[in-house]
Amino acid sequence: MKNLVIVESPAKSATIKKFLGEGFEVKASFGHVVDLPQKELGVDVKNNFEPKYVISPDKTRVVAELKALAKKADKVWIATDEDREWEAIGRHVANALGLDVKKTARIVFHEITKEAIDKAVQNPRTLDMNLVDAQQARRILDRLVGFELSPVLWKKIKMGLSAGRVQSVAVRLIVEREREIQKFESASFFKVIGNFIGDAKKEFKAELSKDLPNADEAKKFLESCKDATYTIENVEVKPGKKSPSAPFTTSTIQQEASRKLGFSVARTMQVAQKLYEWGFITYMRTDSVNMSEFAVKAAQDEITKRYGKDYSKPTQYVTKSKWSQEAHECIRPTHMENNMAGGDASEKKLYELIWKRAIASQMARAEVEKTKATISISTNNKFNFIASGEVIKFEWFLKVYLESKDEEEDEEDQEGMLPKLTKGEILTMQQILAGERFKNHPPRYTEASLVKKLEELGIGRPSTYAPTISTVQKRGYVVKEDRNGSERSYQEMILRLGVIEAETKKQNTGAEKQKLFPTDIGMVVNDFLVANFKDILDYNFTASVEQEFDEIAEGSFKRTEMIKRFYGPFHAEVAKTIEFAEKQTGEKVLGIDPKTWKNVVARIGRFGPMVQVGTAQDEEKPKFASLRPGQSIESLTLEDAMALFALPRIIGEYEGEWVTAAVGKFWPYLKYKTFFVSLPKTLDPYTVTIEEWIPLIEKKIDTEKNKYIKEFDHKGKKIEVLNGLYGAYIKYDGTNFKIPKGGKDATDLTKNECIEIIDKWPTSRYTNKKAPAKEAKKPAKKVDAKKVGKAVKSLEGKPVKKVSKKK
Repeated sequence: MKNLVIVESPAKSATIKKFLGEGFEVKASFGHVVDLPQKELGVDVKNNFEPKYVISPDKTRVVAELKALAKKADKVWIATDEDREWEAIGRHVANALGLDVKKTARIVFHEITKEAIDKAVQNPRTLDMNLVDAQQARRILDRLVGFELSPVLWKKIKMGLSAGRVQSVAVRLIVEREREIQKFESASFFKVIGNFIGDAKKEFKAELSKDLPNADEAKKFLESCKDATYTIENVEVKPGKKSPSAPFTTSTIQQEASRKLGFSVARTMQVAQKLYEWGFITYMRTDSVNMSEFAVKAAQDEITKRYGKDYSKPTQYVTKSKWSQEAHECIRPTHMENNMAGGDASEKKLYELIWKRAIASQMARAEVEKTKATISISTNNKFNFIASGEVIKFEWFLKVYLESKDEEEDEEDQEGMLPKLTKGEILTMQQILAGERFKNHPPRYTEASLVKKLEELGIGRPSTYAPTISTVQKRGYVVKEDRNGSERSYQEMILRLGVIEAETKKQNTGAEKQKLFPTDIGMVVNDFLVANFKDILDYNFTASVEQEFDEIAEGSFKRTEMIKRFYGPFHAEVAKTIEFAEKQTGEKVLGIDPKTWKNVVARIGRFGPMVQVGTAQDEEKPKFASLRPGQSIESLTLEDAMALFALPRIIGEYEGEWVTAAVGKFWPYLKYKTFFVSLPKTLDPYTVTIEEWIPLIEKKIDTEKNKYIKEFDHKGKKIEVLNGLYGAYIKYDGTNFKIPKGGKDATDLTKNECIEIIDKWPTSRYTNKKAPAKEAKKPAKKVDAKKVGKAVKSLEGKPVKKVSKKK
């Protein structure tokens, strides 16, 4: 074997192998082959912070195989991706294989095409130790922070917690946004929109020049409009242009894939990785919008071919971010002529998005005509109506692509087309609607908008956005979820045919979809870190650390000096915090239990956020209850807390028996006689009614009835023939026996035939084979009989809903 080429993934190796042909063996390292040890710091603090790398346990076989192949090869090529992380992987592979790092050939390419691979092989370089040092500086610094901060959190808050340098800052952003929202006081106002018809006989809308502060002012304005004349006072027509967006970078593709395709940040990167490894797109971890001259020409040719020469306008974009690496390219298709590529639906959708964005970026700006008409009100000189419209005269790039927005625009804010309007034209008013609106709180972060914010602050780099967002969720500091809104009343007044009609309507507001919420433990950890480690949680400080990594990559700053300067003050803060900082539980005093007159507090307990009534010093033991999903300590009220102790509760009577709602070890359920019915997610054990429960129990009873086919007595025990999920079976002495196929129907089986099936069943398969010993499970939490009794007693003398089965 003449040449051994080492890449990081098997998918990439297969694609490259096709282009290199004979004489080249292409093998994958499957990512990192070494890492810092898991159970120790792995950094020699006293020896210039030297890392103590060890071969990862799951990579021993990979390293041995690569080492054997390297010995047979005349030349070894390192072909991992071109960024700091993969440069370091290349260096670690070379070290593990015993190669001379200074002489080992390093080839890089931004796309996996034959042309790019051939060019890379013709122009090899050696491993860039500045890039390796920058990666090592990040890895060492993050290990020092995590290894020293985590024990502080264990001692001061709760065991099992951890903290990270960039992740903690991301959590802080989410916590601060949540508190902004909690403090936000929504104020209402009235937006006024008129419908008019002019000489063109086409109806159009116009908005009042100012919003009105309250219902009285809105009604007063409508009164003044009853006998008004509406005249076009002025018409402005201005030409305008819309520019296409730059081609994708890592952060912009994460944002746009979230908005247009509903992809999470992690999913976007996983799909993009596959497209890259198969040679469909350029490298997907980049902060540059630069497009190679070859790609610009290829896009120009494709645009001309598909849409015509006039649609083409070659453009070279400049990255706004001062931290970007212009040596890299944007994310674009490797072959502009292919508007479709990929295997599964996700890959096809993401590829199409990349193709459209890249092609549109090289197209001419759209030409629009903007019209603004001012409408005077004869009876009111304080206000005007403003009608705005926009007409696309030539679509150009819009024929292919238009970027989405972070937040959906209000329908009434979208500009449409206006009919032809002339100065001095008298209009007919059809109606004027004054609708109550409410100021919105700042939007919660989505994964995509958080990436955008991190990029704006200079925190993290293209390779770190997705891992950061995944980590804060895995650690339980942040959750991504949908939350239901609440019903709100609002007023509307309509002036139509000289009459004002007022109506109060209802709307659902505040619903959230796939938004990031801080958890209680996330808030407590954040507050503790902000109070005790101001630099680590400071946005500017974190951004300056990222800049220092960049300087190391450029060769203008030494890794050891950077880490030394960071670690000294940080280590001192750790020692000071362990000794002097108070323990934190996030405790919030909610008030007094009206029944027992004991203190009620919410806090972080051993198993998460909880409410406690009473203290350990009281004669009776304190009562505890976990918070429900969606509840948080910060927003919890005394009323919310006391409702947590309402279970088990009697929800009513059915066929002469009580029905009890309770929460078990794993999920909420309802108990009726000997039946236990799990509650679906759509029903809440705290609010479920007897009417909602009846269909569930009737289904359960029917299932149980249909389950039994027949039974026989045998040696003092029952032989049961039952219907199961996968067909009929026999149950005897705690063991299930399959009824052989091709035999009698289960309903026709006799006692002797059942005994024969049982006797012929291989005993070693289930009954006599001893299973390995398992740790005993904790018994499921039982419903307290006293509590149920009290619940029943509390109903004595009160009307309880009794329901009988429908005849």
